[in-house]
Amino acid sequence: MEMPTRNKQRINRSRRSWEQIRKEFPVLSQSVNDHPLAYLDNAASSQMPQQVVDKLVWYHTGNHSNVHRGVHTLSQRATDAYDGARKRVAEFINAPHERECIFVRGTTEGINLVAHGFGHKFVGEGDTIVVSALEHHSNIVPWQMLCEQKGANLEVIPMNDAGELVLDELDEMLDDSVKLVGVNHVSNALGTVNPVEEIIERAHSRDIPVLVDGAQAIPHMPVDVQQLGADFYVFSGHKMCGPTGIGVLWGRSELLEEMDPYQGGGDMILSVTWEGSKYNDVPHKFEAGTPSIAAAVALGEAVDYLDEIGMERIAEREAELLEMATERIEELGGVRPVGTAEHKASVLSFMIEGVHPHDVGTILDSEGVAIRAGHHCAQPVMDRLGIAATARASLAFYNNERDIDRLVAGIYSVKEIFGV
Repeated sequence: MEMPTRNKQRINRSRRSWEQIRKEFPVLSQSVNDHPLAYLDNAASSQMPQQVVDKLVWYHTGNHSNVHRGVHTLSQRATDAYDGARKRVAEFINAPHERECIFVRGTTEGINLVAHGFGHKFVGEGDTIVVSALEHHSNIVPWQMLCEQKGANLEVIPMNDAGELVLDELDEMLDDSVKLVGVNHVSNALGTVNPVEEIIERAHSRDIPVLVDGAQAIPHMPVDVQQLGADFYVFSGHKMCGPTGIGVLWGRSELLEEMDPYQGGGDMILSVTWEGSKYNDVPHKFEAGTPSIAAAVALGEAVDYLDEIGMERIAEREAELLEMATERIEELGGVRPVGTAEHKASVLSFMIEGVHPHDVGTILDSEGVAIRAGHHCAQPVMDRLGIAATARASLAFYNNERDIDRLVAGIYSVKEIFGV
């Protein structure tokens, strides 16, 4: 069972219609609560197309073996597929070197890796980490833990009522005590596309490295880490048509070389004696133990799939869907959009007057419409806006106008049930 090759026939499928593409996602053909599924929770996890599922089956049914350790055929196949996935990911984000792409379990582990490997080495008492008011908990809590351990400080770039970062005082914040800036590319709670290039430019003018949480950007727009100029860029496979349990930390070689390993064990060493150990080269230095091989291989396939469609085409499609959904929601009385930034991507958070978001989500689910309700692991965002939670519909390129119709119809049902 040799690994399928990426060929021109597959690439030439890129101009197939959106309805054809939708049919490539098996989960979307099911019914939920006797209604056709309208899946609008893509910011939590996107769905997998059949060819990604097939790649998981390919590995598990004929090529399941450990990597980098065996001389037998199955191990060689698994190693080739695993290393090939790293190469594809590097190409996808235009990384200068594939060795700069470290496989992790997801965005959260990638940020924790940087907090440990970079933070524990270069952050000391009285130093400062700067994050934004729009961050997911995974880009807040690791830095809080680091600051508590090191006696350092955490400062926050503020946001306005529309959910946009206010950069007026950023230059004053970026003093000599700041050792790193962490900011998300796109807000998972509000969909705001942050001006990360400007933030990076300002930080770099003071020789301050920047980590970008790209979990909500990588599925929705082209990402070029060299063009952005970031020092670290982190994302998760399950939000970009891949499986759970896999993600990528990209980092500049010179920083990764200086960082300490996050975990110790097999494959991250060159030699071990009772007197001490010599660490392996990047990226293996940060990949201790048996990795999530099947998930990494499937992530490579997901990257191929997105590339076939084209990230610019995906961005255009999702912008159309978001505009359509926003207009439809704004036409409904008693429904308030939350997060009205000028630049947004694929997230429509809203509140219905007099109805808790969890009730909204439950009623919509009864009609086969899957959305998210809660604080979206962004409680400081909710606190800033003076609310406890929102209902959140998040779109992907495989959604369509019928899904938006179903969302609107479900909201009508909520209003009717609650008499609002």
